[in-house]
Amino acid sequence: MTNKINLAEKFGRFSEQWRPKTIAAANGQEVKIVKVKGEFPWHHHDDADEFFMVWRGRLRVEFRDRIVEMGPGECVVVPRGVEHRTGADDEAEIILVEPAGVLNTGNVVDSEFTAPTGVGI
Repeated sequence: MTNKINLAEKFGRFSEQWRPKTIAAANGQEVKIVKVKGEFPWHHHDDADEFFMVWRGRLRVEFRDRIVEMGPGECVVVPRGVEHRTGADDEAEIILVEPAGVLNTGNVVDSEFTAPTGVGI
């Protein structure tokens, strides 16, 4: 794809939370956007690191021994195999980078939070 991507326009095209949408792909990685509010289940990814960047709002990434609080323009990488959960008191808009096909709930299947993979917008 050689067209520019307007993040505000892409985020404006959906309202559901915890359902990542792929907006680009490169070298086996997908760039995804997601809206979040509340707490996500504890989980880990055996074979994938995850990159989280806040576009709007505030996000916390909780680990068993600490919490990383982030605002717009801040990011964190969660290494593969590290148990974590994300949360936001108010709705936040997040950019994710992870290998194609990664299940958002990792090692946990949760009927409320597990999203289909490969959904583009």
